[in-house]
Amino acid sequence: MSFVNGSVSYWFRAIGPAEPGAPLPGHAQADVCIVGAGYTGLWTAFYLKQAQPDLRIVVLEKEFAGYGASGRNGGWIVGEIAGSAGVYARRHGRDAAIRLQRAMFDTVDEIVKVADAEGIDADVVKSGQLTVARNAAQQSRLSETLDHAREWGWHEGDLREVAARERIDIAGATGALWTPHCARVQPAKLARGLAAAVRALGVRIYEDTTVETIRPRSGSTPAAAVTARGTVTADYVIRATEGFTAAFDATHRDWLPMNSSMIVTEPLPDRVWDEIGWRGAELLGDMAHYYMYAQRTADGRIAFGGRGKPYRYASRIDDAGRTHQWTVDALRAMLIDFFPATADVPLAHAWSGVLAVPRDWCSTVSLDHGTGLAYAGGYTGHGVAATNLAGRTLTDLLLRRDTDLTSLPWVDWQVRRWEPEPLRWLGVQVMYSLYRAADHRESTLGRTSRIARMADLLSGR
Repeated sequence: MSFVNGSVSYWFRAIGPAEPGAPLPGHAQADVCIVGAGYTGLWTAFYLKQAQPDLRIVVLEKEFAGYGASGRNGGWIVGEIAGSAGVYARRHGRDAAIRLQRAMFDTVDEIVKVADAEGIDADVVKSGQLTVARNAAQQSRLSETLDHAREWGWHEGDLREVAARERIDIAGATGALWTPHCARVQPAKLARGLAAAVRALGVRIYEDTTVETIRPRSGSTPAAAVTARGTVTADYVIRATEGFTAAFDATHRDWLPMNSSMIVTEPLPDRVWDEIGWRGAELLGDMAHYYMYAQRTADGRIAFGGRGKPYRYASRIDDAGRTHQWTVDALRAMLIDFFPATADVPLAHAWSGVLAVPRDWCSTVSLDHGTGLAYAGGYTGHGVAATNLAGRTLTDLLLRRDTDLTSLPWVDWQVRRWEPEPLRWLGVQVMYSLYRAADHRESTLGRTSRIARMADLLSGR
């Protein structure tokens, strides 16, 4: 079976491979310097420049805009809370956690609106999310999820049980939940379109420029981003590096770069779609511990993702998306298990990327007016939507606006650092081995395995 492995992602391959633009030409001055041209950096630049057009904004990017998780994700603009509601609530109260969740719901519509207004053709369809159960244990967790949502008032009645096979014929499905707070997107199209919109506003994006050090403001010396090509001094430097944050010594243990992998098929023949159904553009996930995520692409393929080999020792980050054959085989087997009709459909592409996971699974948006440093991230896989909310929040913080966004509980959330190696690597390997074992046992157990509860305790979720 011949398929492309790596090369960043199928999403970029589909629109034409990206080449880095012009690098930083030398020393520069700016009002705001943003490190990282992924969604966080691009959304922040977009909203800052719209709010105050005279701001001099520079974005520095090691590779090209969208190279990281922004151009490799599963294409879910999902309105789920970027972290643990219970953890936020314990510190800031239940109402604060609910406000953050509802802000995430609103963010799905915000992204759809901006894409339309800016003419960004990114295959965006707000079609909702289907979460399926395929055994008794998963069905029990599905019911618990619905009860939890109702208890907290998350969905205001729009999270509901549905018959999965009326929408998508998934082998072994016992039940499903559906929510409208999710939209499909082609990630690379969104990244490239957003970068074009930001440049059109007058923001300078320098690619092929690696930031080596970020310096805080000190006395009369401004904050700075230091590169081999020159130093950018600015009133504010915003770190928007998500899974690549581990590359900086000072933040090496702040967020764990968790690996997630995807495969995409060749276009499915009509006879296969007739058997599967899936006539809409719903996003598909499941209730397994070692979960999957999928979408029907605009060009008639299935893009199917999961964890694979979740973590590289010492937080090593990237190999242009190249994916271990074990992971490809595992994802392929899962795809066929869900959709037996795809058994003869060839794969087109496989790739991987990293997302940032905080030790307490809670995302953070922070800005210090004294040092001139700011950052946002730790989205735990919800970043396609959370980056937009973070960009708007950073804009209000930097412009010293007192708004509903600046009072959300993730603002200035204290990062809890991960353990040093080899404890970090061992912990992640054990955690996901336990989750895989739990899923295997639950196929016949009929209830959630105690093994999974052990993994939850280890993970801190």
